[in-house]
Amino acid sequence: MGRALTDHPAKDEVSRFLKTYPDVEGVEYLISDTNGVLRGKWAPPQSLAKAAGTGVNFPLGLFGLDVWGREVTETGLHVETGDRDGVCRLVPDSLRVIPWAARPTAQAMLTMWTETGIPFLADPRQQLAFAVDRLAKAGFRAVAAFELEFYLIDPRQTERADAAPRTVLTGEPGPERQNIYALSDLSAFSDLFHEIRTAGLAQGLPLDTIVSEASPGQFEVNLKHRPDPLAVADDAVMLKRLIQEVARKHGLRASFMAKPFIDRAGNGMHVHVSLIDGDGANAFSAPGVGEARLTHAVGGLIDGMAPSTLMFVPTFNGFRRLQPGSYAPTRATWGHNNRSVALRVPMSEPAARRIEHRVAGADANPYLVLAAVLNGMADGLEREAAAPPPCDRNGYAASDPQLPSTMDEAIRLFERSDFVRRAFGVEYRKLFAALKRAELKAFAEEITPLERSTYL
Repeated sequence: MGRALTDHPAKDEVSRFLKTYPDVEGVEYLISDTNGVLRGKWAPPQSLAKAAGTGVNFPLGLFGLDVWGREVTETGLHVETGDRDGVCRLVPDSLRVIPWAARPTAQAMLTMWTETGIPFLADPRQQLAFAVDRLAKAGFRAVAAFELEFYLIDPRQTERADAAPRTVLTGEPGPERQNIYALSDLSAFSDLFHEIRTAGLAQGLPLDTIVSEASPGQFEVNLKHRPDPLAVADDAVMLKRLIQEVARKHGLRASFMAKPFIDRAGNGMHVHVSLIDGDGANAFSAPGVGEARLTHAVGGLIDGMAPSTLMFVPTFNGFRRLQPGSYAPTRATWGHNNRSVALRVPMSEPAARRIEHRVAGADANPYLVLAAVLNGMADGLEREAAAPPPCDRNGYAASDPQLPSTMDEAIRLFERSDFVRRAFGVEYRKLFAALKRAELKAFAEEITPLERSTYL
């Protein structure tokens, strides 16, 4: 974890960008907080040279905010330690134009370093970098891609501010609509999805397929595999923002909430990961060792799954998504070509053999999700962990260990986990648990409308 801050490779990138886009009037600086919420500031384009050089200052306490943006003093990042600044520098290859902006505007992603020039451990992107380094020491490089599910919400169909939202494509007569993979549902919003694809290409995002999902108004956008896990997570963060902004232009809201409707499918964020070995080949298909490597990686992921569920399901609402039969896993299971398990090995050519991790909700932080996955794989490979037998039937009926079903249970497993300590360090384990405990306390202190309608 000692990567020092050195001369920044983005200096030339800034120079090229400003020459290509001389009419840019401003820059939106973006940095992902612990919950995956984008924080930042607006600045003139002249500030880019500083962002790619000495860096721009932001409070370290940015990573000690709960999901509502409130300071959690138990993290030790706020006034009790002087509310100190860190140095944020430009993430290479993240400087892009904003196609949906009304005026010529750029966006740039940042990552945090301490004032002494070392990576700040509370920055989720730095935690992913640590995981990449750990895997490299074991002799492997990850290739990964995210799949993002979301609902399109029509705010015009919601009569009251406190009423349940309504998705597009609802309210039609007849039986409850499902229509999975329907081309007609994509056609109904062809202008919106065309704009998402066009804006994604303009921003250099490796967009792949767009599909209609399991419930009315639910869709999924997939990204292509890339051999750079940090860029993969950057892509997911930028894609979520793009989808939300384009939907807003069309008078809609795109929601990545894990379980916005109790009687409909939840929103997941699956991640596909393969490993490249020192010979440049798929580590899971290498003759003589591929199967053993796959088993060790799966074993590490299975062993670390329950303790790290809090990173995959970081919200109070997210645990409502983990229901039997929902295609969101409830047990630490794995199998080949099986969507009822937590870890699926999809059908593929040998060169594309990979693991699909299916636990995370769409509202999780992509950096932390991928960091937990890579750490699990590295842990299994380092220990030559054994995997349980693969499940070839209904994963919900298996006898494998159950995942935590509540936020409280997930916090307790997380904060005493030796796997989390080895993967993220004692300090980060304490910080993340403190944030989640503060959020859980807020939900416990809230009196719900159902309570009032029942007991008042």
